[in-house]
Amino acid sequence: MIGKASVRGAALLAVAAVVLAGCGDSGSDNSSGGQSGALEGRGPIKFATGKDTSGNMQKLVDEWNTKHADQKVTITELPESADDQRDAMVRNAQAKSKEFTILNLDVVWTAEFAANQWVVQLPQDQFDLDNFLEPAVNTAKYRDKLYAVPVYSDGGLLYYRKDLLTAAGITAAPKTWDEMQQDCAKVKALPGNAGLGCYAGQFDKYEGLTCNFSEAVQSAGGSVLDDSGKPTVNTQEAKDGLSFLADGLKSGEIPQAAVTYEEEDGRRAFQDGQLIFHRNWPYVYAKASATDGSSKVNGKFDISPLPGKSGPGVSTLGGHNFAISAFAENKATALDFIKFFTSQESEKSNLLATSQAPTRANLYDDPALVKQFPYLATLKESILNAVPRPQAVKYNEVTAAIQEAAYSAMNGKSSVDDALKDLQSKLEDLTAQ
Repeated sequence: MIGKASVRGAALLAVAAVVLAGCGDSGSDNSSGGQSGALEGRGPIKFATGKDTSGNMQKLVDEWNTKHADQKVTITELPESADDQRDAMVRNAQAKSKEFTILNLDVVWTAEFAANQWVVQLPQDQFDLDNFLEPAVNTAKYRDKLYAVPVYSDGGLLYYRKDLLTAAGITAAPKTWDEMQQDCAKVKALPGNAGLGCYAGQFDKYEGLTCNFSEAVQSAGGSVLDDSGKPTVNTQEAKDGLSFLADGLKSGEIPQAAVTYEEEDGRRAFQDGQLIFHRNWPYVYAKASATDGSSKVNGKFDISPLPGKSGPGVSTLGGHNFAISAFAENKATALDFIKFFTSQESEKSNLLATSQAPTRANLYDDPALVKQFPYLATLKESILNAVPRPQAVKYNEVTAAIQEAAYSAMNGKSSVDDALKDLQSKLEDLTAQ
């Protein structure tokens, strides 16, 4: 989820561009252990990650430990909040602590950690990167050098209640915002459906809102920053995107509770049957398909591309990469464990257990997997067409400004025009060279 977990307060992948101008060559010799030649030492290691909600991560670790009794891996679970996860990893790095060996980094953190020499450069020739999704591989590089390996990718998807649409005489998922609103009206007009929420995403004031805002602007044909890094939220497209979210809350099509939703909040609402449409990441598929009674929508939902203003929308690119701390011991063990965890067999195991998006491209075309996960073609398309979050030098400040503007407009504290005017001004200051 942005990746599986939310990606709050992250420093963007494209921080690469940032640090490019401000730091020395990452290929130079240094004492931090930042080079692939420093991948030495074998023995026990610790793996810092967000919560293992599926249990499959521990299953794979147990499989490794059974075969490597003298090189055991221990999972260190960090807080559920991605902000808190990043803070813990940054504190570990700034203290040059040996506590964490492998770091499970959101894709938007990788370049920041590489630029600060908190993680080591990895040998590209030891990974069959041609067999991975190209957008996922790009998130693991800094200045064309590999500093992590993509383990999970992510693209936003539209989950929808197929049973309710069918009952309303609707035969296909909506491709546009207008179609989605019309479908909602038809479903809610049926007996017993008046209290359903039409649509929700991740609308709390955190990194998930940056993703959802960016998707709305991109799905209206716009961008937050252009290819040269200049702000472009003073456009009609940006206004259309933010208006879609703000008007949805004002009209009630987006339930008011959604302004507090992060990934798991929205997932639970959809699983409990409270929503007709829901934007979230691939991991939700397995959760919503549960047969243990935890999901009220098992067998009743389907997945489609995100809708947009005049056609299919554009997802934000998410995912997670595994990197090796520059300050850890037993880096050779860490490298081998990453190879194990990103192998064809392990990624397939993870897909089967969690429905998270694999980074190995051929898994999306495996007939047996496609039969079990019929949304794989849609997901692959979403990832290949996904757009990274705004590329900016001061990403933390940029994402905070985006969240403030979007949250203010969505909650009626400012008009869409005023929010975007203020955001354009702030972004111009933050991206000035």
